[in-house]
Amino acid sequence: MPRRRLVSPLVPPNKSILALGLEGSANKLGIGIIEHTPNGETIIRSNVRHTYITPPGEGFLPRDTAQHHRNWIMNVLKDACKVAGVGVGDVDCICYTKGPGMGAPLQSVALVARTLSLLYNKPIIGVNHCVGHIEIARVITHAHNPVVLYVSGGNTQVIAYSKQCYRIFGETLDIAVGNCLDRFARVVGLPNDPSPGYNIEQLAKKKGRKLVSLPYATKGMDVSLAGILSSIEAYTLGKRFRPDLELDSSTTDEDIYTPADLCFSLQETVFAMLVEITERAMAHVRSKEVLIVGGVGCNERLQEMMGVMAQERGGKVFATDERYCIDNGIMIAQAGILAYRMGQETKLEDTTCTQR
Repeated sequence: MPRRRLVSPLVPPNKSILALGLEGSANKLGIGIIEHTPNGETIIRSNVRHTYITPPGEGFLPRDTAQHHRNWIMNVLKDACKVAGVGVGDVDCICYTKGPGMGAPLQSVALVARTLSLLYNKPIIGVNHCVGHIEIARVITHAHNPVVLYVSGGNTQVIAYSKQCYRIFGETLDIAVGNCLDRFARVVGLPNDPSPGYNIEQLAKKKGRKLVSLPYATKGMDVSLAGILSSIEAYTLGKRFRPDLELDSSTTDEDIYTPADLCFSLQETVFAMLVEITERAMAHVRSKEVLIVGGVGCNERLQEMMGVMAQERGGKVFATDERYCIDNGIMIAQAGILAYRMGQETKLEDTTCTQR
């Protein structure tokens, strides 16, 4: 039985509304300006981003990431306003990421948001990072009321909307899928530019041929990824591992495996687990739509596997490209402007940040 189509409680605005969104929960610093028009149209006026990239084999520390955000935020703000053709004084509200995320980077961006709010006498709205991902993806893809797979460096959740609230059906019991991929990329020496997960995807797609055995850890609607990471790291210490071997069509040795094989195996195993728990959620809520959001949602192999499952159920998969999957300011602006139109505003004394 199909789900009942919901009616939006939003009233069309009498005039165009502009919102400025600031995102800095991890190593991506993003600022975007979005416009809602009286005829119901959503216009992305600007979406500027700058990424803190560390050397190969290294992650990003909160202190260094926060310093990056402080160094670049004014340049990113100026670029966003220039692209949008408006000034900060022209927007109707200031939106910032309240959490979850890394404490120091969040606070650095929140400080700028509070300053702009006071300088220009604009209402300020704290936005949940996860909701921001979902709301901008719904606008871009026109998905109506889907089951959401939220996969990123800090989060792995299966979500659905019910009774004016996003509800979590399943999640990771330990580390997030993006964190799992990033940490393995560091183990095999893949660069962080443009991102470790992207480099794993490309290596697996171009050279991965062998599927090694890894734990398959789904537990009801939840998944566990820490054991898989430990298991695949152990493969890199084995005698059969060849870190520098370039396999070609003439190579027939089935007893060896390369970094590409391990990247391929990690993706296939983890993504199969994510597809399984998403399918269970679809069956539970009787949905025909899947929306993939978050930085890992850019992965074309994940989209392909999810598409096969959805097609078998007579459904459809919705996803966006790296402009909107990866952390960005426009997603915070979109979630914030929706809250603003519903009459919500964050008091200045409540413009804090939370890491969870």
